[in-house]
Amino acid sequence: MIPALPLRAALLAACAASAACAALAPAFAEDAALPAPPMQGPPDSGAPAGSYGTDDPDSGRDGGDIRADGGADSADDSAIPEADRIALRPELPAETPADVAERATSGAPITSLTDALRLAYWTSPLLLAQRSTVKSYDYRIAQARANYGPKLNYSLATTFQSDRFEQRRGLPVALSGWTTAASAVLTQPIFTFGRNASQERNSAAQLEFQRQVLRSTEQQALLDAITSYIGVLRDRAAVLIAKDNLAALERQLNDNKARLAVREVTATDVQQISTRVALGQAQVYSAQRDAASSEASFLRMVGVPAGDLVPPNPLQLPVRQLEEAYAYSEMHSPVILAAQAREKVSRASVAAAKSDLMPRIDFQGSASYGSQSAYSDDLRQRGLRGQFIISGPIFESGLRRARVSEAMAANDADWRLLDASLRESRATLAASWNDWQAQQAAIASYRAAEESARKAYEGAILQQRAGLITTLDMLDLAREMLVARSNSNTAIANAYIAKARVLAAAGALEQSWLMPDAARYDVDRHLGKVKHNGDVPIYTPIARAIENAGAIGSTATRPVRDPAGARTAAPIVIQPADKLVEPAPSPTAPAPAGALANPPK
Repeated sequence: MIPALPLRAALLAACAASAACAALAPAFAEDAALPAPPMQGPPDSGAPAGSYGTDDPDSGRDGGDIRADGGADSADDSAIPEADRIALRPELPAETPADVAERATSGAPITSLTDALRLAYWTSPLLLAQRSTVKSYDYRIAQARANYGPKLNYSLATTFQSDRFEQRRGLPVALSGWTTAASAVLTQPIFTFGRNASQERNSAAQLEFQRQVLRSTEQQALLDAITSYIGVLRDRAAVLIAKDNLAALERQLNDNKARLAVREVTATDVQQISTRVALGQAQVYSAQRDAASSEASFLRMVGVPAGDLVPPNPLQLPVRQLEEAYAYSEMHSPVILAAQAREKVSRASVAAAKSDLMPRIDFQGSASYGSQSAYSDDLRQRGLRGQFIISGPIFESGLRRARVSEAMAANDADWRLLDASLRESRATLAASWNDWQAQQAAIASYRAAEESARKAYEGAILQQRAGLITTLDMLDLAREMLVARSNSNTAIANAYIAKARVLAAAGALEQSWLMPDAARYDVDRHLGKVKHNGDVPIYTPIARAIENAGAIGSTATRPVRDPAGARTAAPIVIQPADKLVEPAPSPTAPAPAGALANPPK
């Protein structure tokens, strides 16, 4: 016969049978001081069942395999030497505003969303990296413009040559000696039939694509800063809500312990409240964990710790309706604009491939100075040559035609991806808009639920003392009040974040819109400095005009070919809370005209 186990042991045995409770079994077993089911430990650790991972010094932990916890009581010799850590040298780009650089360097906590956005805008590592990437593409414009100008190359050579010539009669003749030579070759494209023009268009489209990636990165950095800012406010409030709930439960526990002493309640009532107190303590720990994670996320997104954060100002939208947001995003969304630039890149590749089928005209001039003899440097010679060269393919077994067909197919794919980007942008915008509308509308309902739950709980306390309701009923009302407060706190945060996502989806979450008076990064400044580095005065503009006049293809933005391009999703319909559902008809109300008196079952 199997001996009867206490209740907690029986619950432990049932819990150990599921994967979800397996991790809780050791601690539960130690707390209950009962035999625990076998638990898998590390290989060859020698850890007894139910003790792996505990802080018991006799738990069988192998010190040679697992390091100490590294807490406040860890030995000093376990600390990492400063010399072995990653080198730190704070440095921000020269265009960073002085006050932002000073705040980022000092690491002083911030208190406003405006400061958080400015720091994220000017100091985000991903954002700074993308700005440097755009600068690297600025030089591609200079390289493409340099193709219009002349190229001058030189060569210098010092040669030793030794030869031995045999003769039919007599001894072989040996000749040797050192010689020197110098030459310079000048090459100037006259007309390339669109080769240089297509290369410049390709570079310009690549630069535009990277600029749209930069805009997307900027918006993501600002969105992350807003999300982390609101997340800190939300999770700090969640800690206070959890502590308020725990304090209310502890008051109830103390009150019922006093009532138990005078036999007004039973021990079961006290145990029920004790259970909720223990759960409330765990909820506080969980809330503190979430708040600490939000603080870490804030530090990652903004770069400095969060201080006593003040509530942010409401966000403003450049549109009033979802249909207006669709139209706005078509002109401002970095997703759509990047897809358009990517299509222009591959279109320029098509033009370049087609240009390779055409001839080209170049001028080549050369100057040489060297020895007359290969074995003596005594006598010199000089030479000047100039020639116009017309070159082009005659027959390559269809190689260049195949390259043209490949480029055209790749361009068609990018053109179709433009259609996909429009669908993606609209779907993201609609989802963000509907989320914002629903969250905003739900705030009032959550607040009403919170107020009703609070009043119900306060009334339940009096009813429980009078014996009108049970302790479990009162605890359920306390839990409903906690859920209502938590949901209200989450809805307020989610509504603000959802509105920020609407701005991002529409392409308006930018420094110029959020803070129009703040300093902004000038993306054209660096390009203006390097764009003309490869130009030849007077000649380059003329050569560019001639090349572009005969270039293949165009640079105009292509239309959307998707049959669904004109279709947009309707927004969510927000009705007053009292109009969400139709009231159910009364059982005694007369049936509407035309209805069956006795409908078939």
